[in-house]
Amino acid sequence: MSFLGFGQSAEIDIVLDGQESRKTAEIKTEEGKKERHFLYFDGETVSGKVNVTLKKSGNKLEHQGIKIEFIGQIELYYDRGNHHEFTSLVKELARPGILTQSTSYNFEFLQVEKPYESYTGVNVRLRYFLRVTIVKRITDVVKEQDIIVHTLSQYPDMNNSIKMEVGIEDCLHIEFEYNKSKYHLKDVIVGKIYFLLVRIKIKHMEIQIIKRETTGTGPNVYNENETIAKYEIMDGAPVRGESIPIRLFLSGYDLTPTMRDINKKFSVRYHLNLVLVDEEERRYFKQQEITIFRKADKVRKSIQATLQAQHATMQRMTFRREQAEANKDNSSDDQKCPRPPYC
Repeated sequence: MSFLGFGQSAEIDIVLDGQESRKTAEIKTEEGKKERHFLYFDGETVSGKVNVTLKKSGNKLEHQGIKIEFIGQIELYYDRGNHHEFTSLVKELARPGILTQSTSYNFEFLQVEKPYESYTGVNVRLRYFLRVTIVKRITDVVKEQDIIVHTLSQYPDMNNSIKMEVGIEDCLHIEFEYNKSKYHLKDVIVGKIYFLLVRIKIKHMEIQIIKRETTGTGPNVYNENETIAKYEIMDGAPVRGESIPIRLFLSGYDLTPTMRDINKKFSVRYHLNLVLVDEEERRYFKQQEITIFRKADKVRKSIQATLQAQHATMQRMTFRREQAEANKDNSSDDQKCPRPPYC
């Protein structure tokens, strides 16, 4: 058995640097469950230690080399056999040889480019992971560990509002407005709906957030729509001239950033869908695409920057005090000298 390669085996453990203080994030699995992994951003170094523990003390493990890979890949569920790798880095931990005892190896992938956000959808998964392989003659020993990557974006505080008119000739005419077209994941959608003409009996109105996932290209394009949120605006018949406010908080919903043409494999877009239902259960709706992005948390100022700001404030206060004292002295000498500055 030992001669065939089955005699000795090993357990692999990947320990990331600073994982005690590193933030974690959740992501869905294919089964819909949630997993929690360590969180990284684009350009961050991924480093740590690989521990190889021999299962049977006193025995030897012959191998053809030990390596670690950092991989970013896209998996399309309808094409399971092909994994599309957009990032692939390899580090050799050990050359071919024989392990006589448990060993640890350090690794470092310096300032790794991570261009896309981790994502698990209906038909596609984008994941980043570390893979350690002990190459053996017959069966390799492999260990994988996922990490989660978030991409941060920043848009101007003021972006274009959305204003549209919808209606049915001689029956319905409404205007609706949303305050912005780009929202971060914890933002609030603020808007209003104004009824110019109402000649049909509307009994219900709501806003939906719809996620549209598009995978594949050409004839192999798959579209999946998922209603993420439903927000009731009105219950009852509106009248002409009535204005209804909208305030929808996004933080309570399971959203991801908008993704457009990721590695030419898939896209994720969001739409606001305004739905009206009349008393005969007929539905009228109007969709408008919005952009959702992940906003960076507020970064605390460094100690040096804080001290510099405090020093500048003290200088301004000192200057104002000296100026006030000078003005006071000048005003008391006005009777003696017509031009105080030159006395």
